[in-house]
Amino acid sequence: MPLIAIPFVALAVIGLLLAFSESGVGLAAAMALTAVLLTFVFKGGRRLMSKRRAERLQRFAFPPGLARKVRQTYPHLDEHQVAMVMAGLRDYFRIAQSAGRQMVAMPSQAVDVAWHEFILFTRGYQAFCSAVIGRFLHHTPAEHMASGEVARQGLRMTWLHACRHEGIDPKHPDRLPRLFAIDALLAIPDGFRYDLDCARKDGTAGGADSFCASDFGCGGASGCGGDGADGSDGSDGGGDGGGGCGGD
Repeated sequence: MPLIAIPFVALAVIGLLLAFSESGVGLAAAMALTAVLLTFVFKGGRRLMSKRRAERLQRFAFPPGLARKVRQTYPHLDEHQVAMVMAGLRDYFRIAQSAGRQMVAMPSQAVDVAWHEFILFTRGYQAFCSAVIGRFLHHTPAEHMASGEVARQGLRMTWLHACRHEGIDPKHPDRLPRLFAIDALLAIPDGFRYDLDCARKDGTAGGADSFCASDFGCGGASGCGGDGADGSDGSDGGGDGGGGCGGD
């Protein structure tokens, strides 16, 4: 809650208590009713704020330098394919919004390049995080996290939210969410591959260079975003196979 709102909330609480007491309601009952009303008010306010942030993300125009960096890093991509990477970056920020302060991993190397470049626009990125995410989303090496399992949990969280956003059953997926499919789809040389069928009908395993998506990610994240960083300094670097992680 913004500090400026605290005095107004305090006045509202006092007003409600006085109103209830003057109507003959006992103090204990008045406090209980006030608590219930404030709960509804806070939940409604949070839903409204989430809706506004989602609208800001949808309208936000990323700096042109991000697309140029992606094209420079992967010169085989055409304009339409670079636009797909930028759409993947928007997907990731949407996931960070819905996950709150839970750590969410970056499963795409190509999208991670765009995210990393965005952070270099320091003032713009800070303003974006404040207005759209609600907190600063750092980019931190996955190896600086408490453990590899923490990073893998971040990838599983990304899988869960990505599937929900795209109407996919996370336990029985019939396709990969965009963030998990884009590196293979665009033939990113250092990208990550995710296999839907880890144990195929013919008894063979998925590709040796791919990760098992049905297990919600097995360590292929290039980075994570959330509160899971372990004493990081907000720098970028390699994750569980590349990229970086994000958190407060």
